[in-house]
Amino acid sequence: MANEWLDRWREGRIGFHLERPHPMLVAHWPGLEVRPGTKVLVPLCGKSLDMRWLAGHDHPVLGIELAPEAIEQFVAEGQGVVTRYHQAGFQICRQGNVELWQGDFFHFHIEQAAEIGAFYDRASLIALPPATRQRYAFHLAQLVPPGSRGLLISLEREPGDEGGPPFSVPPDEVRELFAPNFRVTLLAQGEPEAGSGFRESVWALVRRGPLE
Repeated sequence: MANEWLDRWREGRIGFHLERPHPMLVAHWPGLEVRPGTKVLVPLCGKSLDMRWLAGHDHPVLGIELAPEAIEQFVAEGQGVVTRYHQAGFQICRQGNVELWQGDFFHFHIEQAAEIGAFYDRASLIALPPATRQRYAFHLAQLVPPGSRGLLISLEREPGDEGGPPFSVPPDEVRELFAPNFRVTLLAQGEPEAGSGFRESVWALVRRGPLE
């Protein structure tokens, strides 16, 4: 899976990348009422412009991305001084209010996540095959403190279409994956896209406390 992802970036096969902030982020993030200044974790971030949108709305952003090409393209297409350093096995690149950690999301641990108070997943869960999704949901839960709020965008394919990535993750699976550690609320579902049949859903997740 990791090799396939890296090959996509090396070969420029990134049709999933949007040249604008995701409309569901723009529409639904304000409703989470995440306080300004809260650092937002963005797993498997690619070179998403969603990170610049979040940074522009007073949120420091910490993105984690396996492909170095994605990070280099992100900073090349941005503005401002780029600072580079290493920490805990990750190569880190900072530009403005966005900090990008190049490496494996599953190697990112709570010691590095101390300042994180919110999260955003537009293309992480749907990039993972079924066998890895439970591990992802559990690891995300370990990285964010109780009360942390996040936005998740999932995707459903037409019945019988099991291709990917992006993979189909139906609503029942989203609830099954995250409900043990998060309060899960479906905010909206889009219409099936013409030609592809993809249907996106957007979810609000709130990390449960120890007594919930």
